[in-house]
Amino acid sequence: MHRNTIRVVGLLAGVSALVVVACWTCGGLVGLQLGVIAAIGLNGLVFFFGGSLALRAMRARPVSEIEQPELYRIVRELATEARQPMPRLYLSPTPAPNAFATGRRPRKAVVCCTTGLLRRLNERELRGVLAHELAHVRQRDTLVCSVAATVATIITSLTALALLLPLGDSEDEDVPSVLGALLFLLLGPLAALVIQLGVARGREYRADLAAAELTGDPIGLADALRKIEVGTRTHPLPAERPLLTAGHLMIAHPFPEYGMSRLFAAHPPMPERIRRLQRLAEQWGIR
Repeated sequence: MHRNTIRVVGLLAGVSALVVVACWTCGGLVGLQLGVIAAIGLNGLVFFFGGSLALRAMRARPVSEIEQPELYRIVRELATEARQPMPRLYLSPTPAPNAFATGRRPRKAVVCCTTGLLRRLNERELRGVLAHELAHVRQRDTLVCSVAATVATIITSLTALALLLPLGDSEDEDVPSVLGALLFLLLGPLAALVIQLGVARGREYRADLAAAELTGDPIGLADALRKIEVGTRTHPLPAERPLLTAGHLMIAHPFPEYGMSRLFAAHPPMPERIRRLQRLAEQWGIR
């Protein structure tokens, strides 16, 4: 069994067991029954919606070949070279340069680029980024990342319970939002822990290497990562709940390096990734 499949099974089994035990502890036999139902519902949400939550968070839309012929050409060439299915292509109207792939399996995969990425990178650099995302699809990193994102989203969505809590005759409209913020402070670290347990940082190094081997051009990807790092600093994504749980899917950490967003950082240091690619180019005699 593939290591990422094992990781997904372990993650879902652990979270499901936690839900069942928590409900049993709080509600006895009735709580146990509700916990089993909740665990089944959780797994159903992961299965049916695991690949779409990140796309919704990024306000991404499918893009046609008529709109982006060069993007389609590059992805088709790389997918053919890698002998894997052509993924669906999406575009996110975001100035921050980034990209991610999602989907349970290669035939259901989606590769999404931001408008900022397409504006900043030349074709050589874009090929490196797209090859990196196709590597995630081929190695089934998208499966475990999508599962972790969905579970983390469900956990943080519980902050919406603040809107349903009985608050007596209070007319202060800020009370629910304050309670929601407090709940997020409690549940946010738990969601971040799910991501950290489910997502291995080494996946980025492996995808970088696979992309360099596919394109034969580690310098192109290194240059792209350098531009993306600068772009994510000047145009960071807002550390909002729906985006936080999807950030680990992206090729670079898209949030400011402070506050709650630091808990959700699941990428290795960008300078180290660039150094590894540069060393690889030296070994291959490429400049």
